[in-house]
Amino acid sequence: MNKEKLKEYFKSLGLDTVGITGVNVNYELEKKLKERIEKEHITGMEEPILENRINPKNIMKDAKSIIVCAFPYHIDNEKESNLSRYCRGLDYHIVAKELLQKVCDYLDENIEGFEYKIFVDNGPLVDRELAYLSGIGYFGINNNIITDKYGSYVFIGYIINNYEFSLDKPLDKECMKCGKCVKYCPGNALLGNYDMNPRKCLSYITQKKEELSLEEVKAIKNSGKIFGCDICQEVCPHNKNIKETHIEEFMKDLILNLDFEEIDEISNKEFKRRYGNRAFSWRGKKIIKRNIEIILEKS
Repeated sequence: MNKEKLKEYFKSLGLDTVGITGVNVNYELEKKLKERIEKEHITGMEEPILENRINPKNIMKDAKSIIVCAFPYHIDNEKESNLSRYCRGLDYHIVAKELLQKVCDYLDENIEGFEYKIFVDNGPLVDRELAYLSGIGYFGINNNIITDKYGSYVFIGYIINNYEFSLDKPLDKECMKCGKCVKYCPGNALLGNYDMNPRKCLSYITQKKEELSLEEVKAIKNSGKIFGCDICQEVCPHNKNIKETHIEEFMKDLILNLDFEEIDEISNKEFKRRYGNRAFSWRGKKIIKRNIEIILEKS
């Protein structure tokens, strides 16, 4: 099995932004992560064991390569919404894992003794770093991965496996550094040097379970978003004239707005039943209700 044949199979599934990276310990990343920890530029949602974030063989002993894939989700929909673009369609964890499982089933049929582990936003490794190393995109000042075809509106999934595919190289490209994302970030989370304080990111604030500060409340109220934030992507010039997604689950049955009366009336159990297949549901009804109440409060 060669890399070209693997990528052809991805294309048959409608996925054309795929790369392969290796499994060496990433000491450069270790240095960056230690600096972030020292500065307290962490949310607490990260993998707690640093070694697991930089060493793929901690996750799979006989790992020999990592297949990385970008799943585009952008659609041209300018209708008003109180939800971030990424969570309006079916939960990307579900969609991406199903597609990656098809890839693994295909590889299992064609490679004797093939073993693998699939991760979509829930793995210990730093998925954006893998996306960069595998050549599917490059870092923006806003910390997002930018792809040529879909801009930064992509989810990242990866397959750690025991087959030695030939590796791809990082792209020889970089962010325009126009500074718009830094200027317009509602929480002033972006520091302008490819670093950020994620605790100030509105997307994190809308998911935060602890008591919110007055500044955080104000950020939610001014944004009109009850879950997530798109501003740094919406102002990014790299996201102009990008291709829309072709993944059906991100195009149909979209939820643009959650209504306070509905959320207020239903039980936690009913909330999970109605919205359990959406990315915004993982934090539960209580957080969603709190955020709607903040936005609806009179100034």
